[in-house]
Amino acid sequence: MPRLLYIESSPRKQRSASIEVAKVFISAWKSKHPGAVVDTLDVWNTPLPEFDGAVLDAKYAGIQGLPLTPEQDAAWTQIRSLASRFHEADLLLFSVPMWNFGIPYKLKHLIDVVSQKDLLFTFDERGLKGMLDGRAAVVIAAQGASRNRKEHQLAYMDTWCEMVGITEHHHILIEKTLFGPEVDTQAREDASLAAIALARQV
Repeated sequence: MPRLLYIESSPRKQRSASIEVAKVFISAWKSKHPGAVVDTLDVWNTPLPEFDGAVLDAKYAGIQGLPLTPEQDAAWTQIRSLASRFHEADLLLFSVPMWNFGIPYKLKHLIDVVSQKDLLFTFDERGLKGMLDGRAAVVIAAQGASRNRKEHQLAYMDTWCEMVGITEHHHILIEKTLFGPEVDTQAREDASLAAIALARQV
């Protein structure tokens, strides 16, 4: 049965525009796929390992093709477990608020942790090869203002998708959420309609 990995990166929860629209998407997607599994990974409530010490040593041992020590292997176990959730999914759904023209640091932490050689990608002298091909991704991006300058939110997520081999990736944008209740409500409604339409396609 289909499996969706929902990665939630807003700490606002009940007030979050990106979470609100993500829930609409999930509901519509589950209606299309009865019995489907939704695995939720909330970056604010999931322990993420610091990338230092034995974890860092394990990373470079793997790159160099060296066997891991017991300490390194134990440190790498949690990272393998997190990465496996990406492999088990058919569809990745990200709810992403814009923070300082980019993504929340907790989401960046998750991506930095799981985006490792032989976990989500590999490489050789011919270049980089992503390991998540055959999957699709949807990014629900909330932005407090309109896009009138360079941003690193959608651009970052697109680049990451391409790095790990996901060629089918979609955006749902919620703009001007800081322009007052009326504008915010309309933006959420418009994005929710777009989410329902997209959920029927992927």
